[in-house]
Amino acid sequence: MITVRVPAKVNVQLGVGGLRADGFHDLANVFFAVGLFDEVTATPGEGVTLSCTGPDAASVPLDDSNLAARAARLLAAHHGLADPGVHLHIAKAIPVAGGMAGGSADGAAALVACDALWGLATPIGTLLELAAELGSDVPFALLGGVALGRGRGEILDALPVAGTFHWVFAVADGGLSTPAVFRECDRLREEAGTGSSEADVPTPDADPALLAALASGDPVALAAALTNDLQAAALSLRPSLADTLHAGTEAGAIGALVSGSGPTCAFLAKDAESAEAIAAALRTSGTCRTAHATHGPVPGAEVSAPRP
Repeated sequence: MITVRVPAKVNVQLGVGGLRADGFHDLANVFFAVGLFDEVTATPGEGVTLSCTGPDAASVPLDDSNLAARAARLLAAHHGLADPGVHLHIAKAIPVAGGMAGGSADGAAALVACDALWGLATPIGTLLELAAELGSDVPFALLGGVALGRGRGEILDALPVAGTFHWVFAVADGGLSTPAVFRECDRLREEAGTGSSEADVPTPDADPALLAALASGDPVALAAALTNDLQAAALSLRPSLADTLHAGTEAGAIGALVSGSGPTCAFLAKDAESAEAIAAALRTSGTCRTAHATHGPVPGAEVSAPRP
């Protein structure tokens, strides 16, 4: 039995370029791994089977549409294994369809867990290539820390970061479809008259002020630099998120934004004590299902020590 712990992410910058001919958008995506974790446990089995526990377990597909199952099959195919033979149990804590890459995290964890269970010792470079085949956010879940993602987000460069930043995540009821949020982003751009194609929208790049804030460990500077080009689209599809953002700011957050495609909202706090107070206020605000205080950056998918 192999258990792998894998973190959620927040996008401290999500710059979205125009719609490409292949249906994707070029991104300048600054991923930041935070201490909210799923665990994926791999045990020998027949074929590839899945189970799941946790607050959102009922929303997790247990068929081959799940990225964890797809990861196991992809790794097996890469190594020519005819019968993968694994059961994957997902202990879910990352919100489902919440803009924190929980499904991608599970795919990354499954790659690491199956690789260890089957004794394959696949090089990290190969695992990253397989992860990119699974989805744009999967490679970052393997690495963790802080990284700039280009292309669809799968081309990663690690970024320097100093110290620890303190975060609060407000979890909404229900999820948002990432493709739907991107479509709404394109629609809003067309409605505004700016156009939505890659010919209309400049290719985004990382914000130098944000990179400097990360490198210096300055939470106030990072708070001032937080941006998400999908936030307007997420708010258009879920207007109530504006109330959540307001509640967290009123409770003392120094920065606030929708996480990725939403609907989870992320709040940057000045310190750990402030983060706990913001989370407590959000839980009683009536604007979200629950809220979690945590910190980052944290490592990516890694094998957990066996429990006694």
